[in-house]
Amino acid sequence: MQSFSRSLLRSSTASLSRRAAQPLQRRYASSFRDKSAIGPFTWKAATLFLATGAGLYAYFESEKGKIQERKRQEALTSSVGKPNIGGPFVLTAAPSSTNRTPKEFTERDLLGKFTLIYFGFTNCPDICPEELDKMSDVVDETDKLLGKPVIQPIFISCDPARDTLPQVTAYIRDFHPRMIGLTGTYDQVKKACRSYRVYFSTPPDAKAEDDYLVDHSIFFYLMDPHGQFVDAFGKNSTAEDVTTKVMQAVERWRAGGEKI
Repeated sequence: MQSFSRSLLRSSTASLSRRAAQPLQRRYASSFRDKSAIGPFTWKAATLFLATGAGLYAYFESEKGKIQERKRQEALTSSVGKPNIGGPFVLTAAPSSTNRTPKEFTERDLLGKFTLIYFGFTNCPDICPEELDKMSDVVDETDKLLGKPVIQPIFISCDPARDTLPQVTAYIRDFHPRMIGLTGTYDQVKKACRSYRVYFSTPPDAKAEDDYLVDHSIFFYLMDPHGQFVDAFGKNSTAEDVTTKVMQAVERWRAGGEKI
C-alpha cells in the first residue's frame, strides 16, 4: 500500500512538473519567434539606417537655415515704414573699367540709378565670390529684360587694412565690368557699415600682414534712384529670386511716373 502511494505521488508530481514546464516552453518559443521576426543585424541595414538619418539631418538643417534667413530678412524689412538703411558715407572708388583713377565716392553718387550693394572682403574664400557672381547675374539679366543698363553693382570692402585700392581693383575684375569697388579707412568703412546696418568684425588696429578672420553680414541691398532702401537679399535668395524683385521694383518706379 505504501509502495502504491509513493508511486501515485511520483506520478502526480511528474504530471504537475510537465504542466508547469509547458507555459515556460511556450514563452521561450514565443520569445524566439519574436526575435526571429525582427531579422538578423546586417551591415547593409545599418548603412541604410545611417544614410537615411544623415539625409534627414541635412534636410532639417537646410530648412532651419532658410527659416533663420527669412527671419533676418523680415527683421530688416518688417518695421513700420521703410527701414532706416542707407545714409551718408565717404569712401574711395578703386580704379576700374569705368573709373580710371581713384576718386571720392559718397551716398550722392548712388542717386539717379538703382544700385545693388554688397559688403565683403577680397580674401573671402567662398561666400563673397558666390554672392558677387549672383549679383552680376542679376545685373546682366535685368539689362536684357529692360534693354539697357539700369542696375549699378557696388562692392564695399569691410577689411580696409588688407583691401587697398589696387587689391580691390584686381578683385572686382573677376565679376561684372560695371562693378564699382569701394574702400577707405577703418572709420570710414565703419560709418558706411553702420549706415547700412552691416555687422563686421575686422579689428580696428589690424595691419595688412596680420593674420585675422573677418566676419560680416551676408546681404546685398537694392536701393532706388533716390537712394532709398528697397529690399535685402540673403544667401538663400537665388539670382532668379533677386531678378524678380528687382524687376518688380523697377515697374513700381515706372508706375509712379519716375524715369530710369
